Amino acid sequence: MNYEPNLSANLKMELVLSLRRAGVTDTDVIATMESVPREIFVPEAFRDRSYEDITLPIGHHQTLSQPGVVGLMTEALELDDRKKVLEVGTGSGYQTAILAPLCRRVYTIERHEPLLREAEIRFEELRVRNVTTKVGDGTLGWGAQAPFERIIVTAAAADVPPILADQLSIGGIMVVPIGLSDDFQTILKVGKTDHGLETEELRDVRFVPLIPGVSTGT
Repeated sequence: MNYEPNLSANLKMELVLSLRRAGVTDTDVIATMESVPREIFVPEAFRDRSYEDITLPIGHHQTLSQPGVVGLMTEALELDDRKKVLEVGTGSGYQTAILAPLCRRVYTIERHEPLLREAEIRFEELRVRNVTTKVGDGTLGWGAQAPFERIIVTAAAADVPPILADQLSIGGIMVVPIGLSDDFQTILKVGKTDHGLETEELRDVRFVPLIPGVSTGT
């Protein structure tokens, strides 16, 4: 996948430093995040802050996670070019564009159709070809394409979503923020074994809540 990065050396350095501060060490993840132009995934008014390690609004009461969190969640998935990934919450498409070069295919669901259509335009611009999109209720997953070797949820759930856990293959990994309090959420790395689910806490975060249904707003 060929991206056309338009980053100054200083911005690249700022991005890499924020990833290292977050504990990201996977060189493939870091290189991919350097190559994807983050500025095209944020509204014009915030583009001068695209590479700061902060959360940015993208409309429809949704946000783009800070680079350190994106990198940490991506690294936790332990991706390779054989993995089929389900992403719940496309948002602006930035996380999707990071996942795509690192796996075989991404299936991504977004409940806000306008956000998804904008993300699809960005995928086309970046020539991201291994992404399949759908407007839908992410809490239900994508049963027709299950099982998935990897699942990433980019909104906070009350607990590990059982439907999504059912769609995760044995030996698979899910990364999901847990907790509905605005003040305390934790990213969990969930491994599925023959005996059930094993969880590991990664870091505290703040995400928008995982909401069932499809948005009827514009």
